[in-house]
Amino acid sequence: MEINKKGRLYFGRESEGGEPVLLKASTLTTHGVIFGMTGSGKTGLGVNMLEEALLGGTPTLILDPKGDMGNILLNFPDSTPDDLEPWMDEGKAKRKGVTVAELATKEAAERQADLAGDGITPERIARLRDNTEFKIYTPGSSIGVPMNVLGSLKAPDLDWQDSAETIRDEIEGLVSSILVLAGIKSDPVSGPEHILISMIVETWWRQGKDLDLATLVGQIPTPPFRKLGVFDLDVFFPQKQRMKLALQLNSLLASPSMASWLEGEPLDIEKLLGAGDKTPCAIIYMAHLNEKERQFVVTLLLSKVVTWMRSRPGTSELGALIYMDEAFGYAPPSAEPPSKKPILTILKQARAFGVGLVLVTQNPVDLDYKAMSNAGTWIVGRLQTENDKRRILDGISGGMPDLDARISNLEKRQFIMHLAKKSKQTVLNRRHSMCYRFWPFTRAQVASLMAPFKAEAPTTPEAPTPAASADVEDMNAPAAIAPPVADGIEVVYLDPAAPW
Repeated sequence: MEINKKGRLYFGRESEGGEPVLLKASTLTTHGVIFGMTGSGKTGLGVNMLEEALLGGTPTLILDPKGDMGNILLNFPDSTPDDLEPWMDEGKAKRKGVTVAELATKEAAERQADLAGDGITPERIARLRDNTEFKIYTPGSSIGVPMNVLGSLKAPDLDWQDSAETIRDEIEGLVSSILVLAGIKSDPVSGPEHILISMIVETWWRQGKDLDLATLVGQIPTPPFRKLGVFDLDVFFPQKQRMKLALQLNSLLASPSMASWLEGEPLDIEKLLGAGDKTPCAIIYMAHLNEKERQFVVTLLLSKVVTWMRSRPGTSELGALIYMDEAFGYAPPSAEPPSKKPILTILKQARAFGVGLVLVTQNPVDLDYKAMSNAGTWIVGRLQTENDKRRILDGISGGMPDLDARISNLEKRQFIMHLAKKSKQTVLNRRHSMCYRFWPFTRAQVASLMAPFKAEAPTTPEAPTPAASADVEDMNAPAAIAPPVADGIEVVYLDPAAPW
């Protein structure tokens, strides 16, 4: 069977018979989950999936909490010792009693044989390398391509009359992520902090005005409205408490480390995944962040993905693939972290817009069952605990005989693929990755690989000035008007959050 069949993803070969296992790319519009204990090879399988999608011209967005996915950049068509030597593990060479150059020679020969055995030619690897633009974005850091996630809270280019629900969902994700970063717990439905900030953002965005974090924080003590719901503002959320909230958020702006969150390319999903001369592969590297910061980035990013996908025309073809490695903690069964809502929204709605989401984690019990039930493709590596196996067995109807035992006895790089639509399972041995599988990159290696992009990166756009926000109106009172100033007189605004 031809492994380069158009519209098909080549994952490996059946364990019985050796026929290539090909998955229709459009199948991933119904999403997927990959499970497997440490050492099962699940990350390698995920890399294979991404390589195949990119070969087919599908833009990909990779959320990489642990820093493992940058290896997809290491594409060496000929896999010569000179190609591999810079990426050799010196410790491994020492343990084997050989030089780094000798280890590179040995691994190059093994790799060439492995790829040839899977039918992967140098030309296939070269096609992936030459037709893809790989970028590693590092929000909160300049080690890779920096990403400005907080500098401009840009209003979506959508009509409120037609898209109010979509815009409010993005506002909820935005506010939730900011509060998470500040360490403030506030429920979107009942938390006064969440409600107040959401209303401020909505007031600006309804008039098509972008915000920046400084202006948003400055609006909290004296928001541009007098009521929240049926109650006066000071009854619902007294001024003293509003000032306390503003001071808490101001600590974000005052922190020296916050400067790195305000630099680099703007967070724009269309620019990350939009069409260009090459197929984009955007890797959001988060290994340098703590758990709170990762939650912030994932929530904000996926909330913007939801808005972006809803603006796309409907299609049954796979137009973009969102891949999340190590998804533990982002859509758990018993808790409601801010990231969970956009994840479930994408799983439930993205199919209509040709957007697929694949979640990867060690244990099935890490994911809410609503997430698993909305995934049409399950790929299962070796599992050991009874709870994990029970979760899989409960979700597979018409399973192959002795499925429980098969899952326990899977070898490394061996998986069971279950397609819900066909109620069919296949045991596959995954193919070797076209990229060279290295350890997670160091900060220096990320910086080196991304140096060409940083050299040509545009300057960070300026935040909106107070003058630009002159017509943001108080929804319940006359708008403030700047006093007239004679021509030639320099004007200085003392309060950047002032309505004029």
